[in-house]
Amino acid sequence: MKELALARLEERLPRPAEMKPEAYARNLDARAFDVARYLLFWGVPTNVGQVTSIRTLEKQVRRLKASEYAELRSLGEEIACACAEQPDCRWDSQAPAEPLAPTLARHADPDEHAASSRRELRQWAAENLPPAREDAVQRVDLVRADNVPADIVATLLYPVTGRPYRELYETASEWSERRRAEVIGVALGSRTRRDEILAGFRGGPYVYDLAIDVGAYRDLHRHRRCQKFRQAYSGSLGYETPRLVEESGAAEAYRSAMDAAFKAMRALPEPGAHYLLPFGARSRFLFKMDFAEAEYISKLRSGVKGHFSYREIAWEMKCKMEQVEPELGRLIEATPPWIEDPLKR
Repeated sequence: MKELALARLEERLPRPAEMKPEAYARNLDARAFDVARYLLFWGVPTNVGQVTSIRTLEKQVRRLKASEYAELRSLGEEIACACAEQPDCRWDSQAPAEPLAPTLARHADPDEHAASSRRELRQWAAENLPPAREDAVQRVDLVRADNVPADIVATLLYPVTGRPYRELYETASEWSERRRAEVIGVALGSRTRRDEILAGFRGGPYVYDLAIDVGAYRDLHRHRRCQKFRQAYSGSLGYETPRLVEESGAAEAYRSAMDAAFKAMRALPEPGAHYLLPFGARSRFLFKMDFAEAEYISKLRSGVKGHFSYREIAWEMKCKMEQVEPELGRLIEATPPWIEDPLKR
C-alpha cells in the first residue's frame, strides 16, 4: 500500500526545481508511510527512551507490574531488577560502582489499588448505570466540566465503560450527592496510606473526548500537561480510511486487511487479542487540560508538517473551544487542515 500511496503522491506533487531530489524522495516517503502506518498493529516492536526521576520511575514500575498485559508486567520486573544493578554507563568511571536505585527495586510493588479500583468500578457500572444513549459518535467533543464532583465520577467511570464522557458527566450531574459518593467510595475502597489519589481526581476544566485512531493517539498522548484516560481497545468504533488510500486505488486491499485483522482479533481471548489491533482502529481517549494546554496542542499539532490525522483533530479542538469559550477560542492560532504543504516535513 505504501508503494501505491507514494506513486499517487509523485503524480500529484512533482518535484520543485529548487528542491533536492534526496529531500523530495525523503519527504514523499514519509508522507506515504503516514498512510501505510494505519495497517501496523500493536504488536510491532517500538523503541522507547526516557529521562525521568526515580520517583516517577517507581510509579511507572508499580503501574506496569499491575497491568493486565503479561508483557508489561514482565517489563516492570525487568526495570526494577535493572535498578538493583550497577548502571551500564557511568559518567565518572573512577567513582565506586553502586546499584542505581536499590530501594526502588525492593519496594516497587504492583499498584494493586489502581487495578482493584478498575475491577470494582467496572462491576459497579455494569450493575448500576442506566441504558446507554444512542448518540452519534463525535470524533472530537469538548465539555467544560463546571460540576467538579460529577466530573470526577464521570472520569472514574470513563475507562471502564464504552460510553462518551458527555453522557457520563450529564448522568452524574443529575445524580444525588449520595449517589456520586457511592461511586467515589467504590473507587477509593482499596486505597491504603501509601497509595496516591487516583488520576481520575486530577485534570482541568476543559475535557476533550476523542474518538480517534490509535496512531493519532500515539502522537497526541506525548503531551504531558494534561491528564489522559482511555477506554478498552475493543475495535467497536471501526477504523479510519485515509483519503490517500482511496485516491491511490488501494481502498479494496486496505479494507480487506483491516477487516481480516478485526476478525482475527475478535476470535482471540483478551487482552492478548489487542496485539492485532491496527493503528487505524478507532478508540475513545479522554484529555483533561487547562486552556493554555488546549491552545498549545491546537497550535502545534495543526501545523503543515504534522500527520494529517492529528492535524484534523487539533483543528477540531480549536473549533470546539470557539463554540464553548468564544472569548478564548479566538486566541488559538491553529492551521486549517485544508492548508497543506506535503513537501515540508
